[in-house]
Amino acid sequence: MGLAPRPIGILGGTFDPIHYGHLRPALELLETLELAEVRFIPCRIPAHRATPLITAEQRLTLAQLATAGQPGFVVDDRELRREGPSYMVDTLVSLRADFGADIPLCLILGTDAFRELLTWHRWQNLSDLAHIVVMQRPDVLPALPPMLEKFMAPRLIQDTLALRRKPAGSILFHAVTQLSISATRIRTLLAHGQSPRYLLPEAALAYIHDRALYRAPPVKITISE
Repeated sequence: MGLAPRPIGILGGTFDPIHYGHLRPALELLETLELAEVRFIPCRIPAHRATPLITAEQRLTLAQLATAGQPGFVVDDRELRREGPSYMVDTLVSLRADFGADIPLCLILGTDAFRELLTWHRWQNLSDLAHIVVMQRPDVLPALPPMLEKFMAPRLIQDTLALRRKPAGSILFHAVTQLSISATRIRTLLAHGQSPRYLLPEAALAYIHDRALYRAPPVKITISE
């Protein structure tokens, strides 16, 4: 029996803004797992974070600029076209409707996001719709809540080719280069008039500068008479 088509990687997030800490691990997974593509899906309304400082459309544009020219990187706007909070389970249902029941989907998560999986909307249904690929630092396994350990145990695999043998249902931990870059740090630098150059692609940084995104609001000085 032959292998199924190459899996599609799904990487969601606020991308506020997107940076090399998102892009480098995604590229490594694209190549080492032989994914057909990695689909970056900016959320419209984050369910677990504060409202981003810039609009969803601006974050989408930043993702498009940052990924332009990289074969296998695709930016998907489906969460911007859906009302209400951006729940990943709804996104996976939508992707299944587009790609069919047989194409393997791989939901890509960092270790921190995976550790918090029990707080996600309908989290038990995620593995019915996709595999889960957890990006980890080399030789470092996260400590997980007992309920999540129980959920993970029967689904855990080590053979990357197993991702292609069925469309969903497995959990794979995969070591990637994890850069110590955070969107919070980038926003802080910009708010203080400092440069985040070399933390994110130049095209994305130019867009941020051109539109004065993330700058601290001017301080109003009141002069009393």
